[in-house]
Amino acid sequence: MARLEKKSFNAPDERRTPSNTTMETVQFGDRMVARITYHPGWRWSNDIKPGAGTDLCQINHFMYVLSGQTHVVMADGTEMDIGPGDIVTIPAGHDGWVVGDEPCVLLDFGGAVRSE
Repeated sequence: MARLEKKSFNAPDERRTPSNTTMETVQFGDRMVARITYHPGWRWSNDIKPGAGTDLCQINHFMYVLSGQTHVVMADGTEMDIGPGDIVTIPAGHDGWVVGDEPCVLLDFGGAVRSE
């Protein structure tokens, strides 16, 4: 039987702080939500690439942007700006960076965290 379950980002299941990034995750069985904060100056190719070991981000994202702005560029050159209120899917094979002086805070529904 299904049961009510509640969690909070005030007490996440996991918290990671890669360079210029704060990632907090909550897990419900096989479902995961991450609240990610990309701080001003963050760029995937500068801050995450060294640890990822790939030229571009190889994670598929399904995200909702709470605040701030990020610019995304795909391997084929396709570009997109995302900001507050946007719901986006970003396929693997992209770079991205924060635009402006405000952190970009978003919710990622399952793509941001992989088993390591």
